[in-house]
Amino acid sequence: MTRNHRKPAAFRLDDARVVIAPGTGAEEPPPTRRGYATVLLEPDPDTLPVLVPAPNRRRKFAWGALFWASLGGLTVLGFCLAVTRLVEDLFARSDTLGYLALAFAIVAAAAFVAIAAREIAGLARLHAVEKLRGRAETALVTDDRDEARAVVRDLISIERVEPRLARARTALRAHMGEIIDGADLIRLSERELMAPLDEEARRLVAAAAKRVSVVTAVSPRAAVDMAFVFITVLALVRRLADLYGARPGAIGRLRLIRLAISHLAVTGGMAASDSLIQQVLGHGVAAKLSARLGEGVLNGLLTARLGLAAIEVARPLPFAALPKPALRDVVAGLLRKRPELDEDEDKPPAA
Repeated sequence: MTRNHRKPAAFRLDDARVVIAPGTGAEEPPPTRRGYATVLLEPDPDTLPVLVPAPNRRRKFAWGALFWASLGGLTVLGFCLAVTRLVEDLFARSDTLGYLALAFAIVAAAAFVAIAAREIAGLARLHAVEKLRGRAETALVTDDRDEARAVVRDLISIERVEPRLARARTALRAHMGEIIDGADLIRLSERELMAPLDEEARRLVAAAAKRVSVVTAVSPRAAVDMAFVFITVLALVRRLADLYGARPGAIGRLRLIRLAISHLAVTGGMAASDSLIQQVLGHGVAAKLSARLGEGVLNGLLTARLGLAAIEVARPLPFAALPKPALRDVVAGLLRKRPELDEDEDKPPAA
């Protein structure tokens, strides 16, 4: 069947020669008189979810926070009083010892102020990353162009210290004025800036899981296993946070670990997660690995699971255009049998 395509034309809806008709879903528009234009009103359902504001609940007084703040203040005052008495006693004994103690106290106070400032700055950067991720999620839902541009500008500011993203930052700045939809701008920035960082994060998680697997498989003591896993997890969380631009301090790393564990609890837990059970049972770890390495592989899987959760809470953008890293992508090396260790086990004992 041959169609007569009408040339593009501009017209006003209040023109007398414009006929407005309800859409019927047919391929051809209804016939109209010559010189008239037909506008079909097609139903346009709202596909975007409605943002329902949270109920305005009355906040309770934080007695717990007040208790710990008061207790911390008393502890600091007691420590300062003890130092003051120590300096006074040393002055009473000898002026040289008193001045030496006073110098130590001043240096310790200056170092404490510097450490506190660094921790506060790290917590502020971590809070900025969390807030940016929430704003990006809102921009994806509402498709707000102005908010998306603000999110991308803040993201470029956070990732400005990463040299491998220099070309991606330049390209993204050039495309900011060309993209109309806010959600598309967020997805483009994720593909440009987060893709290389995600690849590096997967490599870090896989390396940490392998280290934990090997060390806990050959370690003779459970206390050594726990200490090594804890140190490895701390180092992994720090490197992931530095990779994505948060750069938290010691308190910020502990908070990031707490957020990762909370994320695991929300998404299904560490040991009871579906992906973990699939890796352990579906790949037949008990059949592929010796009994000596079974515990090490399980510890490596748990470390990898925690690392993947840390990626999601340290990442400044949610996963929208790129797939989330899966457990099978980072623990493939753990499920291969290590021949050198198995050969040692298969050797007959010496006579």
